[in-house]
Amino acid sequence: MGGQVEHPSYDDVCTGDTGHAEVVQIRFDPAQLGYRDLLEVFFAIHDPTTPNRQGNDIGTQYRSAIFYHSPGQRTIAEEVIARMGAAKLWREPIVTEVAPASAFWVAEDYHQEYFSRNPRQSYCMLVVDPKVSKFRKHFRDRLKK
Repeated sequence: MGGQVEHPSYDDVCTGDTGHAEVVQIRFDPAQLGYRDLLEVFFAIHDPTTPNRQGNDIGTQYRSAIFYHSPGQRTIAEEVIARMGAAKLWREPIVTEVAPASAFWVAEDYHQEYFSRNPRQSYCMLVVDPKVSKFRKHFRDRLKK
């Protein structure tokens, strides 16, 4: 999302030349889980302070970004960022981009459920699994039983 190329492939996005960020689009029922709650998870499982980088992944496609679907979501995102920034939860300032949602391009089939299908792949073991473990530890009460 957020780039200028229509129907980009994963390889296109990986070049960093399309303007897209690698993102997930979450559909949720606000009666079950609030937008603010989703943002808390988002900020808990990634580093919002490194421009164009997440761990060893470097490039504009790895920027921290929130793409909102309504003015209300924008307001909430900006409030959460301001609150977390004021709380000094990280040593560096939050650089998360807040921008209107644009076209969401679904990744190729081999990227769907990637972690579930590739738990022993080195990237999944070193990067994804610690994030999933952190989520399970900090948000245990929000997991489906």
